[in-house]
Amino acid sequence: MSFRLVRQSKFRHVYGTCLKREQCFDNIRVSKSSWDSTFCAVNPKFCAIIVESGGGGAFIVLPLSKLNKAGRIPPDHPLVGGHKGPVLDIAWDPFNDNVIASGSEDCVVKVWQIPDHGLVTTMTEPVVDLVHHQRRVGLVLWHPTANNILLSAGSDNVIVIWNVGCGEALITIDSVHPDLIYSCSFNWDGSLLLTTCKDKKIRIINPRDGEVFEEATSHEGSKATRAIFLRNGLVFTTGFSKRSERQYSLRAPGHLDDPITMVELDSSNGVMFPMYDPDSNLVFLCGKGDSVIRYFEITPEVPFVHYINTFQLPDPQRGIGMMPKRGVDVTTCEITRFYRLNNNGFCQIITMTVPRKSELFQEDLYPDTPGDIPAVSAEEWWEGVSKEPILMSLKDGYQATQKCELKVTKKKTNILDKMPPTGKVKSEEDGKAVAVSTEALEKVKEVTKVNDDLRKKIDELQSEMKKFKAVFLKQENRIRVLETKLGELTSTGAPQTQQQAPSTLSANTVNNNCDMAPDEV
Repeated sequence: MSFRLVRQSKFRHVYGTCLKREQCFDNIRVSKSSWDSTFCAVNPKFCAIIVESGGGGAFIVLPLSKLNKAGRIPPDHPLVGGHKGPVLDIAWDPFNDNVIASGSEDCVVKVWQIPDHGLVTTMTEPVVDLVHHQRRVGLVLWHPTANNILLSAGSDNVIVIWNVGCGEALITIDSVHPDLIYSCSFNWDGSLLLTTCKDKKIRIINPRDGEVFEEATSHEGSKATRAIFLRNGLVFTTGFSKRSERQYSLRAPGHLDDPITMVELDSSNGVMFPMYDPDSNLVFLCGKGDSVIRYFEITPEVPFVHYINTFQLPDPQRGIGMMPKRGVDVTTCEITRFYRLNNNGFCQIITMTVPRKSELFQEDLYPDTPGDIPAVSAEEWWEGVSKEPILMSLKDGYQATQKCELKVTKKKTNILDKMPPTGKVKSEEDGKAVAVSTEALEKVKEVTKVNDDLRKKIDELQSEMKKFKAVFLKQENRIRVLETKLGELTSTGAPQTQQQAPSTLSANTVNNNCDMAPDEV
């Protein structure tokens, strides 16, 4: 007697369903940029898609409420367009469904506040501009537990972590990556940062000071790689082999150079984006240019990454966005939802469902999931506090908490002015050196000002002396002329008695003339 042992899993029969065309969005001018990005970001309130736009970059924001009908989008639909170059990446704030960040080829990161019911006119004024990168910004990522903490990575091989609440950079990580940064991912509590780079290395970094904890080779291929942190701390990566075959691997921190498992999938050339659901431990692989979505379950049993199924579609995908768990329909046992873009401007909505006969709430499918309340503030996180996300139950459906409008309060001083080039001030000695240098600079400015005033007074005195010298020379010439005339009168043949009077007169005249003021002469 023979039998086959079947692995037990409640997600073994997950299947995908495409909504009807009238329930999806059509006539969207999806961006034609060659940048490896998903071009789509989704939350329970809005769907944002990067689109083609003349004279700069823009993205469209579509409300997802039942009051707003789907279907064909009019060509004059309002856009979010304030960038001077094409938009490369967008990301919604996990704690405020109205706030979205965008990175562009104009080297600027912008943060926008979207009205509750969507856009009425094209928006061009962001809440704040975050300017630091010297080359295009291709990646923006929000912190999973801290409020108003945003990460941006650019083609200048620099990672900047921002405090959006005050519009300032907390730290720049600029000496770690020698080449283009492909992807970034925070771990479950946001205390570690995982990055992949064009130098084929995968790194685990402390985001508060830029210290590299571990570094290893990820995939041997030269094409782009992606990596994400799983909820249990493991690392899931996608990339290419030397023969340009697509691979995925599972690794453990501390042994990144020795994968737990590595599997080759196919020989397509599109970059695979891993989409992760931490509640079900499912990973969905969505390749750019693919017409399929593969999904796997991560478990502690060998082979650890279990293939479940492949969802087939008729056309290749241009971009894709994944709905957070708080935005799914728990009444139909939906575990996730994708917004898939194709090259024809069609945004197709795909639901992934677990087949269940009961219409009651399925607690095993919907454990408590991260909510929209931050666990720590930006200041607490920067001071070293790390907390896991605050979880919420979906039993009664998702109810959004009341959010205030994002306001940016600029500080008088920027922490970057006090930083060495590699990041924040690492010791008290460095801080004292900066303070002493600043004080010395102020003293130099004061001395320079005093010297300038003294030089001005000296110039005035020299000018006055020149004037008096000119008057003196003029009087001296006058005396010489008078002496000459006196000599001429004395040398004439007039009688002595007659000459005495003129001589005396001449002498008196000379004395009187010498006693006159310069102006009277």
